[in-house]
Amino acid sequence: MASLRAYLGAWMVRRKVKAPLARAPDVASVRRILEGPTFPDPKGVTFEAGRLGGVAGEWVRPAAGPGLRMLYVHGGGFVACSPRTHRPVTGALARRGFTVFAPDYRLAPEHPFPAGLDDVVAAWTALAAEGPACLAGESAGGNLALALLLAARDRGLPLPWAACLFSPVTDLLAEGGSRTANAAWDAMFTDRSIAGIAPLYAGEADPATPYISPVNGDPAGLPPLLFHVGAREVLRDDAARMADKARAAGVTAELTVFPVVAHAWQFADGFLPEARASLDAAAAFLARHAPDGGRAS
Repeated sequence: MASLRAYLGAWMVRRKVKAPLARAPDVASVRRILEGPTFPDPKGVTFEAGRLGGVAGEWVRPAAGPGLRMLYVHGGGFVACSPRTHRPVTGALARRGFTVFAPDYRLAPEHPFPAGLDDVVAAWTALAAEGPACLAGESAGGNLALALLLAARDRGLPLPWAACLFSPVTDLLAEGGSRTANAAWDAMFTDRSIAGIAPLYAGEADPATPYISPVNGDPAGLPPLLFHVGAREVLRDDAARMADKARAAGVTAELTVFPVVAHAWQFADGFLPEARASLDAAAAFLARHAPDGGRAS
């Protein structure tokens, strides 16, 4: 059963984000909407600019001491946002015992595929060279996190010990299912939202390639995966289909569908019970699968 705050949060997102996004005439407008005012930075953590693998980004550390090491890939439709905009999520994870690096990967359309993925892979390669680490990401960042998993496996790189994907985009070409059934219910996106950004990100590449639409890839050999998505999201089936395909390939994959919540509800850790539940479950999942040596130095 959803909380009253979930209904209120979804109403606020619908009012302040969905309508403006649907009318946005260009990428600059989308950036202004998605990078606008957000929740305050979490307390009890530190934020510090850094670089990994030549990629700029931000370290987020728990004040209590070294935590389990994580690469967090922010969302923003491949065209917007940054580690700074996603401090409510990375800070919430740091408060739960993780030392997080969030890469400031290159954005489309100025830098279409594979620029963003190349940056994420470079940051991961450097982080993994220092020892075991885990992975998380939301929305477009969930897409890049899944593509990173496929690329790391294909290239023989170390894999994260586990990954959490919050409402990931897994198929840039999907048209039916929840993309249309939830178009009126989704508090943030319409049925055309993902289709509109697909060519901006894919550029001249085939959007069906698994590194762009991970649901088309072979997930065999990937680490344990956790998927969280909202029941009313247009991306509900993206998460469900990817989880089903992973399980069919023998990968441990857990899926939780939350009622009512708006896309990226994890931002509201200090306000929304469902955000706390999602982040608590993600932290527990990652900690449960952590090997010895997963803590930062």
